[in-house]
Amino acid sequence: MERKITIGHLYPDLLNLYGDRGNIACLMQRCKWRGIEAETIEFELKDEIDFAKLDIVLLGGGSDREQMIVCQKLKEIQKDFKAYVEDNGVVIAVCGGYQLLGNYYKTEDGVMEGLELVDIYTEQEEGRLIDNIVLQSELVAMPVVGFENHGGRTYIGENQPFGKVLYGSGNDGKSGYEGVVYKNVIGTYLHGPLLPKNPQVCDWLIARALERKYGEADLAPLDDSQEQEANDYIYHRFVK
Repeated sequence: MERKITIGHLYPDLLNLYGDRGNIACLMQRCKWRGIEAETIEFELKDEIDFAKLDIVLLGGGSDREQMIVCQKLKEIQKDFKAYVEDNGVVIAVCGGYQLLGNYYKTEDGVMEGLELVDIYTEQEEGRLIDNIVLQSELVAMPVVGFENHGGRTYIGENQPFGKVLYGSGNDGKSGYEGVVYKNVIGTYLHGPLLPKNPQVCDWLIARALERKYGEADLAPLDDSQEQEANDYIYHRFVK
């Protein structure tokens, strides 16, 4: 059976800090290596989005100013985006995109309304949380590695975190957890970009999309020895 994955990249002209496009490249390549047809559709602010045609959605990171611009547009698509998420649509939201998933982001310049896709909120606090970061996540066997740089502190309440912080600050620098998982949505502060450094996270997203679309995933294993070696290096460098 021929399988196809369609990825929607929301507003990459505004939300593309720290190489978030690399996440798209990784998703595309790991699909193609397995013989899965992959297509990416980039959406600008003026474009209409039909979530029914999308299997994975990427919401990248941006500055507070760019988030404010995008925020106005997101209000228009909130209902459709919410329906997609509740129907187990797959989403990877990074940094600014992660903050926009929630109820609001309170900054020095005012309060940004979020998409209210996940019951979380973010408040800007003194100082930035900047460093390499290593997590242990229930979603994957390998440690999750990346880089964080954020002034907002995100509070996820009773939601499942993406991972437990082994090194770094995470959501708020206090809870010991990073990111959020809700249904098939991952929200995280990890840049780097995230997916090339963490192929198992990439495959988790692809598998969830295939299961939703075709009823099963059946992902052929790939040779990730180089990625494993790089992951091991980061893990042992920062986690004693």
